[in-house]
Amino acid sequence: MEWIFDANAWVALATLTALELVLGIDNIIFISILAGRLPVEQQDRARKIGLMLAMGMRILLLLSLAWMARLTEPFFSVFGRAFSGRDLVLIVGGMFLLAKSTHEIHDNLEGEPDGTVSSTAASMLGVLTQIALLDVVFSLDSVITAVGMVDEIPVMVTAIVISIALMMLFAKPVGDFVDAHPTVKMLALSFLMLVGMALVADGAGFHIPKGYIYFSMGFSIFVEMLNMRLRARREPPVQLRSSF
Repeated sequence: MEWIFDANAWVALATLTALELVLGIDNIIFISILAGRLPVEQQDRARKIGLMLAMGMRILLLLSLAWMARLTEPFFSVFGRAFSGRDLVLIVGGMFLLAKSTHEIHDNLEGEPDGTVSSTAASMLGVLTQIALLDVVFSLDSVITAVGMVDEIPVMVTAIVISIALMMLFAKPVGDFVDAHPTVKMLALSFLMLVGMALVADGAGFHIPKGYIYFSMGFSIFVEMLNMRLRARREPPVQLRSSF
């Protein structure tokens, strides 16, 4: 516990916590959208459990650094391009995120040809299973960032716990805001599609800095905030189809 009395460790903790929050934006949005498919009384519980799963996944990965090291070793090669276990996880996770976002956009905008939605009520188990699958992918970036910045595992674990606790505070307001504004929900789903594309590209060896994606999303949200102020006194926008 010597790090507690080290000023540099506290600076690293604050910096890493901030980065974990930034890297968790896509996780919060994904969890909020999936939780929105549940009955209202179950949504907050699903968000909290989903974020706790994310925290558990990150800590487990941190405590298995030897396995993480093997995950980055070449697994097989295709046309001279070596693929590791991490690459495969990113590609599969990115494709799942692309498919899930596309499905959500279709359900919310079109549904079935006869005007009904294409999905039945989501179950808590089904939603949590999907959250857990994507938590594995989102946790890889988080853990790799932590390992690259800090040497002390207790500092990494503390930063993860603090960031997840802060995410829990903001998850409900973010989820309620997204559900209440259809255009913001479409922007959020588009953001997840961009993240999915970036994950697939990263797994294929083409790294796209997430800063570009976050800037695009932030600018789009800023423009939408201006639009919402301009149309505040007009008719409310048409609501999206219910997902259940």
